[in-house]
Amino acid sequence: MPSPSEIGIKNNVANLEILISYCTGYGAAYNPSKIAIKLPALNTLFSESSESFEVINNLLPAQTNAINTRNDVFSPLSKLITRVVNAALASDITSQTQKDVKSIAKKLQGKRASSTSPTTPDDPSTPEDESTQTNSSSQLGFDQRIESMDEFIQLLAAQPTYIPNEPELKVTALLTLLSNMRTTNTNAINANTPISNARINRDVLVYAPDKGIVDIAKDFKSNIKSLFGATSPQYKQVSKLKFTKKKK
Repeated sequence: MPSPSEIGIKNNVANLEILISYCTGYGAAYNPSKIAIKLPALNTLFSESSESFEVINNLLPAQTNAINTRNDVFSPLSKLITRVVNAALASDITSQTQKDVKSIAKKLQGKRASSTSPTTPDDPSTPEDESTQTNSSSQLGFDQRIESMDEFIQLLAAQPTYIPNEPELKVTALLTLLSNMRTTNTNAINANTPISNARINRDVLVYAPDKGIVDIAKDFKSNIKSLFGATSPQYKQVSKLKFTKKKK
């Protein structure tokens, strides 16, 4: 579902097209001195803004595929870690190592590790803001889970008695999984970058001071008010069009 900000941007572009239609209908009577609100400039702004949505839409499938692939790798992790922990506990490791294995496993599974853990820093590679959470309640950021998985594997690899029979529980298999976790996470981050940049470019067209849609529409309305009068049907026509500013 599109966010309110996305809907606001689309409404601004849609209303610009309506404004242009009104402007065209005024004919020769509409002849402002400011180049930015002349009909050719308005048409160019609308075309560029519309194309910016197409750019984003063309990039979305690659981002979606990368995120889905990452989720396919990370989603089964919690159940696998439970099996690894049970195999480790049955491998005659020391009591302290058992505690360490369980502690790291809790981080990987997002379980409560302690009641006094510090605040988790925000992970820019995830959509959530982890800075609003604590380590005691969540350590599910992708980067954090990768780091914890690496620590988990190194601990198991250092235990001579950890020799499970199941292939997927062996250290070699876990190392392969870790590599996949890193690769899919990097791919998801990289797939997000062009979309993020495309949205920045789109926002410039809509919100840039003086030359973006919102400010241009304001100038256009002022011109219509001056040209036809505040009580004119033309001004009432364009004044109904809403152009919303970007929320801070």
